[in-house]
Amino acid sequence: MRQITKYLLGMAAFIGLFFVPFAAGAEEIDLAEKMTKFVNDTGFAKIGGENWTCIIMILLSCVLLYLAIVKKFEPLLLLPIAFGMLLSNLPGAGMFHAEFFEGGQVHWESFRNASNAGILDYLYLGVKAGLYPCIIFIGVGAMTDFGPLLANPKSFLLGAAAQIGIFVTFLGALALGFTFPQASSIGIIGGADGPTAIYLTSKLAPELLGPIAIAAYSYMALVPVIQPPIMRALTTKKEREIVMTQLRKVSKTEKIIFPIVVTIFVSLLLPSAASLIGCLMLGNLMRECGVVDRLSKTVQNELMNITVIFLGISVGATATADAFLNFQTLGILCLGVIAFGLGTAGGVLLAKFMNLFMKNKINPLIGSAGVSAVPMAARVSQNVGQEANPSNFLLMHAMGPNVAGVIGSAVAAGILLSFMG
Repeated sequence: MRQITKYLLGMAAFIGLFFVPFAAGAEEIDLAEKMTKFVNDTGFAKIGGENWTCIIMILLSCVLLYLAIVKKFEPLLLLPIAFGMLLSNLPGAGMFHAEFFEGGQVHWESFRNASNAGILDYLYLGVKAGLYPCIIFIGVGAMTDFGPLLANPKSFLLGAAAQIGIFVTFLGALALGFTFPQASSIGIIGGADGPTAIYLTSKLAPELLGPIAIAAYSYMALVPVIQPPIMRALTTKKEREIVMTQLRKVSKTEKIIFPIVVTIFVSLLLPSAASLIGCLMLGNLMRECGVVDRLSKTVQNELMNITVIFLGISVGATATADAFLNFQTLGILCLGVIAFGLGTAGGVLLAKFMNLFMKNKINPLIGSAGVSAVPMAARVSQNVGQEANPSNFLLMHAMGPNVAGVIGSAVAAGILLSFMG
């Protein structure tokens, strides 16, 4: 009882603070007017009229939070994306202003002249500059072992074949009336690489960043659902039972030279892809060289985690009602599924074609890992393979096309950026 009494007295004193100014100058201040202004300034008062769509966006953000927390769909990025969407759609909060970035440009005068620029406006500058995706690629490179790819260079072909979903979807988006830059950004969803999708979209079609980011990460989380039916439909049980020979051991020298050579070659061939490829290979070189373990651990953990938070929140902020609640968003979601399906099919079909000329057969299931959802796509190949043959272990073989897909999606983004940028 004594604790409750203290709590009530404390609350009374706190509330009393609000009435001190009015008691001191009651003749000068209209209490009713101030209370009316307070009520009108609340977000509740702003709901309605033209702002009714914010209710839908808030509910949608809650659905995405449910998928991230309860269903664990790519929670590391889907949760901050969903919460960023929630923050930017709160009426009156003013945390993100789409007009500051209208036309794909940063209107710096708006930042200088507007005293109400929100925190999400400043965080979004990292997306516009292409900073966050590149930092994440450093972390991805530091966490990725390119050994399976080097042990089986044919994996490059499977990773490249899986990118067919990008270019076919690009054509499909054009047929639906999207512009060339928009179609390029939609097509990159098929690469199953969230940072690459965000990077390319921020450069070519920033107005579609919210829907494309949400589609890309949602479908990445659904890889175990989307891929297996396609894999089973395109292969026979006998093909799924193929046991592959053990991979050779890759030397440390090979692992050190590889990121350096790839950076030089790809950057000279496609300068527009240098940012993504360079950051990916820098992270991998940190991992493999063995002399900067402290830096490697930092980019894998602290730096990666901080950047993921900033990236997710700022990307989610772009999912405003005007940008999200339209037929374009529905088209993006449909095309995203098609892109994933075609990417999966492309890798599997090329593996089947290669088997016509090879003595040591490839299990076609590893071709589906050519989409760059690392390592989830490789695990799906392993699981489907073990359904047909419990003694079959495809994980390391599938990691080759999987990491090739990471490189392939970055190269595809560079090609699209070179042509459309």
